[in-house]
Amino acid sequence: MIGWKTSVFWLGCNLLSTVIHAQQPFAQESQWMLGNWNGKRTALAEQGYTFDLGYTGEMASLLDGGYSNNHRTEYADQFALGTHLDLEKILGWPDTQAQITLTERNGHSLSDKNYGVIGDPRVGHLSATQEVWGRGQTWRLTDFWIQKQFLDKRLDIKLGRFGEGEDFNSFNCDFQNLSLCGSQVGNWVGDIWYNWPVSQWAGRVKYNMQPDWYAQVGVYEYNPENLERSKGFNLSTDGSKGAIIPIELVWQPKLGLQQLPGEYRAGYYHSTADSGRINSSDRTEHKHGGWLVLKQQLTSKTDTGNDDSMNNNSRGLTGFANITLHDKDTNTVDNFQNIGLVYHGWFDQRPRDDIGLGFSRIHVNDAVSRVQKQNDILLNIDDPSYQPVQDTEYNAELYYGLHLSDWLTLRPNIQYIKHAGGVDYLDDTWVGGIKLQLGF
Repeated sequence: MIGWKTSVFWLGCNLLSTVIHAQQPFAQESQWMLGNWNGKRTALAEQGYTFDLGYTGEMASLLDGGYSNNHRTEYADQFALGTHLDLEKILGWPDTQAQITLTERNGHSLSDKNYGVIGDPRVGHLSATQEVWGRGQTWRLTDFWIQKQFLDKRLDIKLGRFGEGEDFNSFNCDFQNLSLCGSQVGNWVGDIWYNWPVSQWAGRVKYNMQPDWYAQVGVYEYNPENLERSKGFNLSTDGSKGAIIPIELVWQPKLGLQQLPGEYRAGYYHSTADSGRINSSDRTEHKHGGWLVLKQQLTSKTDTGNDDSMNNNSRGLTGFANITLHDKDTNTVDNFQNIGLVYHGWFDQRPRDDIGLGFSRIHVNDAVSRVQKQNDILLNIDDPSYQPVQDTEYNAELYYGLHLSDWLTLRPNIQYIKHAGGVDYLDDTWVGGIKLQLGF
């Protein structure tokens, strides 16, 4: 059944679309729905204080297939309240800035294995139909850091509380399916690598070797207590089990005569914490793995309208791919890949809209499958203690992003899931969704 939040969501979308051109606070060209506060926002930014309140809402409805084949609909959302401080303007500290961000998550996911909608509840859905769901639906201190640059801004040091995915293995998040959104390492070694909105004590050092090349290394506290709903504002190091150490090399070129932008990341992570081996209860190892992130604009389309802000390379086709590899001794997922295309500004009449198509593959470690196959011989599939044999899960998504204003984007989408949870006896799944991104 569609809950009250979904009804309010649809009512709000209709209301917002009718008032965009009717009220000054809802001006289409404004960056914020509530406007510039009579110029106070700009005045505060000039003094070094920038405020942002963002909202992301995601609805998903089962159209066909899955484990239960019931047409359930779920809605999940997130508020993010942030303050960025230019400490050079505020305190006279050169090349220094700080960030404080609070987040709150609500709602439910169609992929929650307790519902038994997408995947067999004994293994669940490896990805998720709503990326904004998870990590405890609660308030959290997501950012609390200070950043300082040295040596003519070549050396950059960041200290405080933040997540790995903000700096390492970073990727944009316009798709709604989790396997096509954001830092992918955190999705497949999520027991140690904490993506947004979870934070931990951390430090990151970055060095710009050339304008388009930089290398960075980080140290992040591994503390499982940070995942608890009751410890969203936990600042204690009690419960720490070790550290996650990522390193990364990043190339950000502009290629060809049109200077088309790209971003290429190669990285490696190592955990100092003990992790149990897949096939042994009395031995431990240290998790490790690596990643590649490839993103390149492939074509550029000249804007024919009157919007001067679009007369650049922002319109055109961009391709992307993500690859992660994880050690087979300790990790359930040993490799992951996604690939896709996004076209910005296909139609001259709507130069800020975007169309995205992506595919992902999630492979379960063969060592895990071998253990499950032994169980498969002894038990019937209907036995509650039966553990389904997992192999590979596939996800795909097609979306159209309606840029209704500079503060409101709607992305209706269709998702396809094959072998949810990596098990092959489930019907192929079709999910309809819509993603709302709103800036107040």
